[in-house]
Amino acid sequence: MRSDSSRLGSASRSLRNGLCSHPVTNRAHSFDDALRARVDANLAGFERRAHPDSELCPAAVALIITANEEGEACFLITRRTSRLKNHAGQWALPGGRLDEGETPIEAALRETDEEIGLELEPENVLGLLDDFPTRSGFRMTPVVCWAEPGQTLRPNPDEVERLHVVPLAELEKPGVPVLRDIPESDRPVLSIPMLGTLIHSPTAAVLFQMREVALRGRHTRVAHYEQPVFAWK
Repeated sequence: MRSDSSRLGSASRSLRNGLCSHPVTNRAHSFDDALRARVDANLAGFERRAHPDSELCPAAVALIITANEEGEACFLITRRTSRLKNHAGQWALPGGRLDEGETPIEAALRETDEEIGLELEPENVLGLLDDFPTRSGFRMTPVVCWAEPGQTLRPNPDEVERLHVVPLAELEKPGVPVLRDIPESDRPVLSIPMLGTLIHSPTAAVLFQMREVALRGRHTRVAHYEQPVFAWK
């Protein structure tokens, strides 16, 4: 796990709402051609679901698979600065609302450059996951990207308090995900224990779907999971 200015270096037992338990692998993933081919194939075989609510504001986030200095496959996640007007201090993936005429892919790549200084091209995009409708009014499209190591990351201090490079193996640990009931909703909140805290949905939901679809080839849906109340506005 590295931070600011880092170099990219039993199926028989079901949980709620269609989420099934599976044997835990919890092994490191090597950042190599075999991983890219597997992720490519899994995403190509996945029939993503676009959310039909046109009243939601279109947005996109980037799920970036890259490597740390040990050659272990990782993903990037940020902690938003406390100075932001909306969602200050929350855990997030690079991304934001679409500009006029933009596609989700274009927006995810632009926001990645603006937020963390990582330049990616369309050929870095491996595929899309399901749209996630957020309580704050967005229709969020997750864009899975592949980033070769070598670029120096430059988090934008106006948006990002801290940037973390987290091994994909963190998503494979026992206890992932955590489901929790809240009195304000009849749907459970999905969270992921990581970085000494709980990362909540929507960020946790799309990270979990990346694990299920891109890494494991399972067509697991996550748009029905709830978000904590503090993320509703």
